[in-house]
Amino acid sequence: MKLRPLDNRVVVEPIEAQDKTAGGIYLPDTAKEKPQIGKVIAAGPGKLQDDGKRSPMSVDVGDQVIYGKYSGHEVELEGKKVVILRETDLLGVVEKD
Repeated sequence: MKLRPLDNRVVVEPIEAQDKTAGGIYLPDTAKEKPQIGKVIAAGPGKLQDDGKRSPMSVDVGDQVIYGKYSGHEVELEGKKVVILRETDLLGVVEKD
């Protein structure tokens, strides 16, 4: 099954939180924070403007992005949890050096 987001929406696969702290302490599932970073696996065509043209998306498939903790809608797709967000809910793109 494929999911094609509409307008200015993106589908993000969250990157799981760390199981262990920097000091070596293992965290139980209840203590883990909700992930706020993920990989874009699908992007819509862009928002439709009043003049009928589409504004280009500022993210591409494969980009790692940071999003708000409680943003978007979580859905399960082929056994994986993904988040569907509007482009405006994204806080930034993680740049690699």
